[in-house]
Amino acid sequence: MSDPMTVLVTGASGFVGAEVTARLTAAGHTVLPLMHRTAGLVRNNGRKVTPGRGAITPLAGDITRPGLGLSDEDRRLAAGADRIVHCAAVTDFGLPDERYESINVAGTRHVLDVALAHRTPLVHVSTAYVCGERDGVAREDELDVGQHPGNGYEKSKLTAETMVRKAAADGLPVAVVRPSIVTGASRTGHARDRKTIYPVLRVLTRGLVRTVPGHYDARLDLVPVDRVADLVTDATTRFEEAEGRTLHAVGHVLTLRDFSDVLAEYPSFHVPRFVPPSAFSAGALSDRERPYYDRVIALYATYFRRRVHFDDSQAAAFVRRPAATGARPYLRRLLDDCLATGYLGPAPGPEQTADRPDGSTHR
Repeated sequence: MSDPMTVLVTGASGFVGAEVTARLTAAGHTVLPLMHRTAGLVRNNGRKVTPGRGAITPLAGDITRPGLGLSDEDRRLAAGADRIVHCAAVTDFGLPDERYESINVAGTRHVLDVALAHRTPLVHVSTAYVCGERDGVAREDELDVGQHPGNGYEKSKLTAETMVRKAAADGLPVAVVRPSIVTGASRTGHARDRKTIYPVLRVLTRGLVRTVPGHYDARLDLVPVDRVADLVTDATTRFEEAEGRTLHAVGHVLTLRDFSDVLAEYPSFHVPRFVPPSAFSAGALSDRERPYYDRVIALYATYFRRRVHFDDSQAAAFVRRPAATGARPYLRRLLDDCLATGYLGPAPGPEQTADRPDGSTHR
């Protein structure tokens, strides 16, 4: 175990942030969770985050404000942090550009200001999809190679990570963790937050959109939330080894053929037909399908045409556990959990399917 330290965690109430906080306090560290709206910290399994052998001292703040919106007293506490873990981000798709700018870009700038003021080592949680819309291998040591971001979220995360890299070049100690598509727990498949691929599963398995643009050899990389939290925690507690590295937090790779085959195992599920994007026309969809396509599927369609492979050689050399295996069994665990919890129940109206919880400080 590393010596006890104090860690400022943004997005501590989020999907990944709560798990990171739980791991740090269990190891005897003090966590300063930056809290905006959420009163408590709840883990993926539904249990409250407890101090364990460490301590939790919440700070009232807001990453969209300079100085993180901290009071004078909380600012002094933050100045004494040994590490900053920046998990906070809005991860929903299809939001106005100004929302991504205020939270993902300006929020990262404000975190960097605090880190630079005290040269506090920073673990920045980005996304593997800063790679943008391209095929082939996306390397950990690549950032801006002229790629085209797939959506506003990816664009904002690319901008944020570019800022982090500039701060690192200016002398700030930095490690970057890039998760792929964050999904349920490795063992149970359970997910507290139904974001990322989950709204798509809901629409497709109910047959609300029956034809989708995509390539059957396109690749979906699903990484369990616990694997992401483990890597972020390791990068924080073993920072001397992680400094200067970019670590891809990737997991179970499924082609769309794998995806379709597993869905076909469930008698209650509809299996969508994927057609080449060049042959797809949204205008040819039925009046019933079109609202679901526009509000959900269109936001995620770019992931159904990318044939990208995330190189994780640096992460593999850094972590002390085997690589994830069994992609199809893992997808079955996700689906079984969705059925057990009623998430894939009776079909809602399109306006319900498109609902997104406020993700301003969540991941």
